[in-house]
Amino acid sequence: MRHRSNTKILDRKTAPRRALLKSLAESVILYEKIQTTEAKAKTVRPLVEKAISVGKEPTLTARRKLMTMFHTEAPVKKILEELGPRYKTRAGGYTRIIKLGHRKNDAADMAQIELV
Repeated sequence: MRHRSNTKILDRKTAPRRALLKSLAESVILYEKIQTTEAKAKTVRPLVEKAISVGKEPTLTARRKLMTMFHTEAPVKKILEELGPRYKTRAGGYTRIIKLGHRKNDAADMAQIELV
């Protein structure tokens, strides 16, 4: 049955999938633009959006919540110091996904996810 199965599995077990999404979200935050497959880009987009929304208010609670979302301190620092003030007046929609075509090797749909 299909009931409430709205999570993309990405052909991985739970722990490796969570690690992959955390590192992808870190990369999007730090480099503000990455190329990945379309499925991974669509899966990581809500994580990045929620992280930026949490970081709009630079409180200790926000810092602690962001520390649970990422492996290292660098993306947390960037969200609280740069991205939070940048998107202070924006109501949402901090990322954009641009389709790039097919990868030559295995014909996977590639996309670029970037911060607006």
